[in-house]
Amino acid sequence: MDSAHIILIVNPGSISTKCAVYKNETQLFERAVYHAAGEFEGCANLLEQMDIRMRFIMETLAAHQIKPEKLSAVAGRSGFVTLLDAGAFLVNDTIIRDLSIDGAVTHSSSLGGLMAAEFGQSYGIPAYVVDPLVMDEMEPRTRLTGIPGIERRNLFHALHSKAIARLCAESLGITYEDGRFVVAHLGGGITVGAHRYGRIIDVNDPLAGEGPFSPERCGAVPLEPLVELCFSGRYTETEILELCHNRGGMTAYLGTNDLREVEKMIKHGDEHAALVMDSMAYQTAKEIGAMAVVLEGRINAVILTGGLACSTRFTGSIKQMVDHIAPVKTYPGEHEMASLALSVLRVLRGKEEAAIYG
Repeated sequence: MDSAHIILIVNPGSISTKCAVYKNETQLFERAVYHAAGEFEGCANLLEQMDIRMRFIMETLAAHQIKPEKLSAVAGRSGFVTLLDAGAFLVNDTIIRDLSIDGAVTHSSSLGGLMAAEFGQSYGIPAYVVDPLVMDEMEPRTRLTGIPGIERRNLFHALHSKAIARLCAESLGITYEDGRFVVAHLGGGITVGAHRYGRIIDVNDPLAGEGPFSPERCGAVPLEPLVELCFSGRYTETEILELCHNRGGMTAYLGTNDLREVEKMIKHGDEHAALVMDSMAYQTAKEIGAMAVVLEGRINAVILTGGLACSTRFTGSIKQMVDHIAPVKTYPGEHEMASLALSVLRVLRGKEEAAIYG
């Protein structure tokens, strides 16, 4: 009989801290705290928020009568480290150093690995990070842009995308490593990746302005008008980046990043709102088509996942355009906590080896 592995998951966000405990594949509980506006007042940077976030997790474990020293492992969402392959990485001194440098701790995900490391060191249990944001399996020919010195990078929802592709593969009776999938993660940013035999060989980077526009991001924009805007004197560099990353896309057109609000607008006859949603679906479908070409048209499934996949209107528009490519499977919502747990569980069961960073 399979032994019981008890795994703690820590997942810090910009204004939230989430944690969960799994017993093998079964989630025992999941809790989240949304930090009040003044809670981090006095914290000069993300690193100084760790004590506040760790206190919440310790209180949550105590409330569920779970002793940290009895855990089999702890896993954290990982942030900006050196480009890596996929997998579960055992937290070591090198990854702790790289997650702690100034460039890394500008993103809350970096705290996931650091919090896991603190648990591991305090209670003598193995700590892992899984499929970092900067996980890189792209092929050399995908990187060139046409401007020497500027290469395409890999920054996307790797953890969630791989986990959902594994789940879909299992439902089809194959392994992820034997399948070919196009996975569209539909969230605040939209990423569409080509998964071939266990590796994501190409994917758009929404922060770099690739792919479809999304609820918050601008997507691919014609270069000349953008350059003119940059030199118009109307915006600073910071304001341009804010427009592209956080105030573009659906937010720029409709003043909201909430697709539910947009659906209400459409229901009340707002034709412009309908045009924006249909355009976002159109661009997403077009990106799916591009990744289908990357996979030479041989695809087991097109997968739609993420928060926007809860909208049947949005996913229905996409399906109408791409269901001739391959069967379309929809997995609404986020599955990051389970993704972290299942990856570590495969290591604990000896089905995969933990990778070593550095």
